[in-house]
Amino acid sequence: MIKINLIVSLVIISMAIISCNNASETTNKDAEVKADASIDAQQIQKLAKQYFAVLPTTAVNPENELTEDKILLGKVLYFDNRLSKDQTQSCNTCHNIDTYGVDNQPTSMGDNGGFGARNSPTTFNAALHISQFWDGSNADVEQQAGGPILNPVEMGIPNEAFLLERLKKIPEYQELFAAAYPNEKELFTYKNLTFAIGAYERTLLTPSNFDKYVAGDIDALSIDAQKGMKEFIDAGCTQCHAGALLGGNMLMKFGLFSDYWDHTNSTTIDSGKYALTRAESDLFVFKVPSLRNIEKTGPYFHDGSVSSLESSITIMAKTQNNKDLTIEQVKLIEVFLNTLTGEVPSSARL
Repeated sequence: MIKINLIVSLVIISMAIISCNNASETTNKDAEVKADASIDAQQIQKLAKQYFAVLPTTAVNPENELTEDKILLGKVLYFDNRLSKDQTQSCNTCHNIDTYGVDNQPTSMGDNGGFGARNSPTTFNAALHISQFWDGSNADVEQQAGGPILNPVEMGIPNEAFLLERLKKIPEYQELFAAAYPNEKELFTYKNLTFAIGAYERTLLTPSNFDKYVAGDIDALSIDAQKGMKEFIDAGCTQCHAGALLGGNMLMKFGLFSDYWDHTNSTTIDSGKYALTRAESDLFVFKVPSLRNIEKTGPYFHDGSVSSLESSITIMAKTQNNKDLTIEQVKLIEVFLNTLTGEVPSSARL
């Protein structure tokens, strides 16, 4: 009987210990929740709405009506190697739809095997940017679409007529151009070609969980992502990376507080927009990239000189805002930036 009572007592004590441990774990979890609550999620979301916006559902150009037939033509053209002189390159070669509109190379190889001087930016959400190219030299995606085709380092087509004559001989394009431009006498014009590619690129929009959050769903982002967003704002990143695109809406000098190449270890010093204008105020000025899908679109900067997103965050904080971020701050900001990764629309693929 004594042994039985002893066993029962031990069982009761064990259960009490387990109960205490569980209670302790619950208390710890509650404490963590309270600690997270101390960031004031409601206030942070309110702050986010001051700096950011939901990605638009359309990217319109009043001069380029979007029709299904024109978008289809643009899509076929985008994936066609025949738009390059030796038929080795398409738009998709450097702006790969399957890898978020980039080729993940520092700079891209052209039709003749040579490499360009600047990193190929993503085509996703590009139609919403203030301008195109790193120097902002083109107004929109329609104008941009025609540039690389005729660039000897890129797609190498010698002139517009050369390409149009090539496409005219292809029965599929006879049908596609006729459907896309039913009211035009001259179907095969360079404008019609670039406007079709532009129409397709205007469909390449990638909303993400971040948009749900900005729209009001406070649970769309994790606590760490919200903390990272607060760090992002506090570090002054929103001076350039704000709005629906978190960038893409202005040009800015790269290296406000120190020379960028001292941080990026760039092999070539690029003067940016200055190369076009020769205006002193444009020295080292580049278009501010959108941070949409930034997790997927490395390597980073105009020359693709930095492969790590963490390093890029550190470099930007130092060169643009003269701030030295801690490892923890950088990691939290990266968690936030990863929420800007959207889904590649199935309609984007050929």
